[in-house]
Amino acid sequence: ATDMLRGSAMVLPIIFVSYLVGGLWEVLFALVRRHEINEGFLVSAMLFPLVLPPTLPLWQVAVGISFGIVIGKEIFGGVGYNILNPALTARAFLFFAYPAQISGDKVWVGSFTDAPLVNTILGTVSEKVDGITQATPLAIAAATEKGSSAIASLNEAGFNLYNMTVGNISGCIGSTSVIAILLGVVFLVITGIASWRVMASGVIGAAVMGAIFNALPLDNNPFAELPFYYHLVMGGFLFGIVFMATDPVSCAATNTGKWVYGFLIGVLTVLIRVANPAYPEGAMLAILFMNVMAPMIDHFVVQSHIKKRTTYARALNNA
Repeated sequence: ATDMLRGSAMVLPIIFVSYLVGGLWEVLFALVRRHEINEGFLVSAMLFPLVLPPTLPLWQVAVGISFGIVIGKEIFGGVGYNILNPALTARAFLFFAYPAQISGDKVWVGSFTDAPLVNTILGTVSEKVDGITQATPLAIAAATEKGSSAIASLNEAGFNLYNMTVGNISGCIGSTSVIAILLGVVFLVITGIASWRVMASGVIGAAVMGAIFNALPLDNNPFAELPFYYHLVMGGFLFGIVFMATDPVSCAATNTGKWVYGFLIGVLTVLIRVANPAYPEGAMLAILFMNVMAPMIDHFVVQSHIKKRTTYARALNNA
């Protein structure tokens, strides 16, 4: 109960600012365009805080959601016309504009001084530990020195498979607990809100790329030796492929396209993580890149179907 109150005191203000500022932009554009307020922003304004560190300044939350709503969605025409996921667009802006605050240097530093009300209810700072500042699993794996084992480095830092699955690790607000994400998978699939094809193909793509790196003789890159299932529980890949990549507006529309789209997200995520030492995450850039490629994927899928049907029709006529 104590941990939940401490966490809520840090997370709820971020969610509140995201909804407040995002809602104001939605109302403004609705008034200018003279149409009804679309409830789609409720999803973006909720997903955006979940991909942020809880110590991010609230003014940066406001700037980020403003960029995501205005630049990532409204300038394209609003809901249904955006080619990029608004929440990821907002996070990408913050990542490049304010890397010091969002890079993970202070991924979770919980202090009662950050929540005076909780401090009053539960005790003073001197009676409890403020929190712990430490690198994320991805940062530790990427920083493993040549000749050492990335798995050993993770275990030494307390990031074993169990902790990374349960979520008792440092990371962004919504991406640390695999169990919680899997519960979301069940809900989204049962209700038909998100495509299971994108999720499944994303995991397959990450597994294939991870296996390729495992097979290659990359002795100078310990990160490449990690089994593929480590990539599933580390960082934001699983959260991204479940909640971000499945956005029905910005992902591929055809069933075949969904398989290709998700598979390439998994491949690119692992490729960016292992091959680019300056950016050990990869999921955000992979999803945004495939958002841009999704229309082209659907185009080729549709053209392939047209070609097959044309060939079949000609064969019937000749018969």
